[in-house]
Amino acid sequence: MIARLRDPHYERWAAQIRRTGGCQQPIHLRGKVEHWGPATGTLLHRYSTHLEPDGILRVACKTRRATRCPSCAETYRADTYQLVRAGLVGGKGVPDSVSAHPCLFVTLTAPSFGSVHVRREKNGKTLPCHARRDAGTCPHGRTMSCTTRHGADEPCLGEPLCAECYDYTGAVLFNAMSPELWRRFTQALRRRIAKNAGLTQRDLKQQAVISFAKVAEYQRRGVVHFHAVIRLDGPEGPATAPPAWATADLMTDAVRHAASAVAVTVPHVFGERIRIFQWGAQLDVRQITMSGDLSEQAVAAYIAKYATKAAECVGTLDRRVNLLDDLTALPIRDHPRRLIAECLRLGVRDELADFRLIQWAHMLGFRGHFSTKSRRYSTTLGDLRAARADHMRAEQISTGRLPLFEEDTVFVTSHWDYAGRGLSAGERLLAAALTSTRLVDSRGGHDS
Repeated sequence: MIARLRDPHYERWAAQIRRTGGCQQPIHLRGKVEHWGPATGTLLHRYSTHLEPDGILRVACKTRRATRCPSCAETYRADTYQLVRAGLVGGKGVPDSVSAHPCLFVTLTAPSFGSVHVRREKNGKTLPCHARRDAGTCPHGRTMSCTTRHGADEPCLGEPLCAECYDYTGAVLFNAMSPELWRRFTQALRRRIAKNAGLTQRDLKQQAVISFAKVAEYQRRGVVHFHAVIRLDGPEGPATAPPAWATADLMTDAVRHAASAVAVTVPHVFGERIRIFQWGAQLDVRQITMSGDLSEQAVAAYIAKYATKAAECVGTLDRRVNLLDDLTALPIRDHPRRLIAECLRLGVRDELADFRLIQWAHMLGFRGHFSTKSRRYSTTLGDLRAARADHMRAEQISTGRLPLFEEDTVFVTSHWDYAGRGLSAGERLLAAALTSTRLVDSRGGHDS
């Protein structure tokens, strides 16, 4: 850290760090960009990393995971917040009239795969975990009861009362099948809405469109559940009003029916029975309002929060594992270790090859994207990033840090090489100090 502070190029290094937003693992690039006049063939402008500190340009890693880079994950979270909120109240290219469209906040959970330690509360008091006077013993001799009043951060939360009785195979396969279960849920939802409206599915497309944005969240026991914003629009999407028959009550009935009607089947595994997976019994369906506890700001902030998380709450690794890794040497608890081992055990089966369980063992079998949306829900993350890049470029041009050329009047050549990534321990401390004043408003959007 002292060596970096004494470096004569420190100010330029600090400017790079500020430009990355304090990224903890910036990508190092080495190369150049040249602007040529197409008519004269003369060099108009050249940028090279040769004169940069250490001869490299540092750019943000842009990861979404807060465990890897809190700074870049914060940018991803704020963008997701704006994306979700735009689909609720308008903005970012979405008309404000979308706020009048019927919209629900839906939580789809996983089924039970065995009794686990939980934290229970009632009227502000913490209740015993599994208090049963006549609790029996499992086939492995363990009493299926727990009278402990667990704290919110106890590591045993989510772990089974008896690991030998817990259905690790079912938990892993549910994670792997959950994207398909969601796809079938959306199909059943459209069919049910059409039936409730007295229409065929073809006629439904001419009158209404279902839009959604969802995020996957890991529960402490190691299985995923989905939080989704589901909205009903007119035939042209959010720009058109839905028909008169489109109400929140009609959508609620359709969601409840679809959640209970869909199922996915997994073939025989190691001679075991055919597995049939459905959503869990806990289904939460609530209408989103512009005020109250379930406002558009609360929903957008809640979904955006989980867009930057993975399976860290379960205690698993934040890197890939493979068949050559010694699972007993991994610095994790026994429950996530068993889930990872089950992924590796099932992943060698040819009938499960499409699930890629070995490649996604560190994610406990879930390979879907954590944050997805339908095409017409609102803007896209790509559009938000492009708008940010255009804003930064215009700012640099106005201050003279970039040459003012019309893109169609110059010929641009560039060459970049990957030169590494990351910061030293001392540089990370400096980066944190340089960007510690970064502000985020209470709604999750950057102050800029």
